[in-house]
Amino acid sequence: MISYEPLWRTMKQRGVSTYALINRYGISSATIDRIKKGGGITTTKIDDLCAILNCRVEDIIEYVDK
Repeated sequence: MISYEPLWRTMKQRGVSTYALINRYGISSATIDRIKKGGGITTTKIDDLCAILNCRVEDIIEYVDK
């Protein structure tokens, strides 16, 4: 299962809120909602988040064994 827990930690470390992702960086609120619910997002969105947060993929998602 993919977990977005690293994303929330990275956002906190970088001082970036979900409000900023939506309003400053153009990430859709639907994408944020999918992330919050543990749904899937595209690799393009992962790439966008890495660019915004200046981080690696591992700082956004992780695989957690069930």
